[in-house]
Amino acid sequence: MAYSPGQIALVSGQYTVIAPSGRSAGREVTVTKGEPFPPAPSSGYTYVIADPTKHKR
Repeated sequence: MAYSPGQIALVSGQYTVIAPSGRSAGREVTVTKGEPFPPAPSSGYTYVIADPTKHKR
């Protein structure tokens, strides 16, 4: 599932920034569950989960 800037993250973890071409933009961001995704470098960029956080309880 791809997320747009400003959408709320459903899962904490590292997200790959995806360019409008559908390829990785070469960077990742960390987003916490319940927080909005950061602004993108320009329009058309999205975020895809790369590595979900593993919670230990």
